[in-house]
Amino acid sequence: MKKSTEIQSLPIINISDGSEIGKVRSLVVNPEKGSVDFLTVEHEDWQISVRAIPFKKVVGIGEYAVTVEHENAVIDLNEIPIANSLVNKKIRVTDARLMTRKGQMIGEIVEFHVDDESGAILTLELKSKNDSYYLDSTHVLTWGKDIVIVKEDAAEYFRETLVEEISTPQEAVVMEEAAATQADGLKDIESRQMELLVGRQTAEDIFSLEGELLIPKGAELTRTDIQSVKEAGPSVFVELTMNIR
Repeated sequence: MKKSTEIQSLPIINISDGSEIGKVRSLVVNPEKGSVDFLTVEHEDWQISVRAIPFKKVVGIGEYAVTVEHENAVIDLNEIPIANSLVNKKIRVTDARLMTRKGQMIGEIVEFHVDDESGAILTLELKSKNDSYYLDSTHVLTWGKDIVIVKEDAAEYFRETLVEEISTPQEAVVMEEAAATQADGLKDIESRQMELLVGRQTAEDIFSLEGELLIPKGAELTRTDIQSVKEAGPSVFVELTMNIR
């Protein structure tokens, strides 16, 4: 499961040749299905037409990139009327207000979570007065451009945490073990990233998203350098990994 903001701006990598196709510009929501059906692509050479990747063509969504099998996963929306229609509907979800079918305003959506395998919208993150809540998408009746309509009793199902409360000690143990395993896996990945990069030289200057020079061309990478690039954002880290020798 991924936050929408975790997907936006990620580099899109073509697995077949290791090239970067572009970056994710936006998530295109299908209001009939309550899912993200397309990812629009930002590319400096594509100024006239809008291009996108069908979510079903996405191989994976990682911390640092979205991957596809081949560049032909990218389509021109002008050639696909259904996709173009979805883009023009501009269903943004984030910043939409949450209203019950009887007209009660019960919150504002500040974020939503997507199944990174299917594209289905799973959970809404809400702001109501000064509090934050989560609501499962199963309570949604209508996905609108500015207002999302939910069932009359939806507010009764607001949760203060993203994960359902654990009801038994046994479930707590299972959850703790799973979390520990996942944490160990992430640490192992980060360790391998460090091993692959420490001591390598940069083939190009590496800049932050704000244009600040982080690492000059020809510099020998240290752990501190790599960590600073990670903190600068996923796209900057991918830029580093594609410019080392």
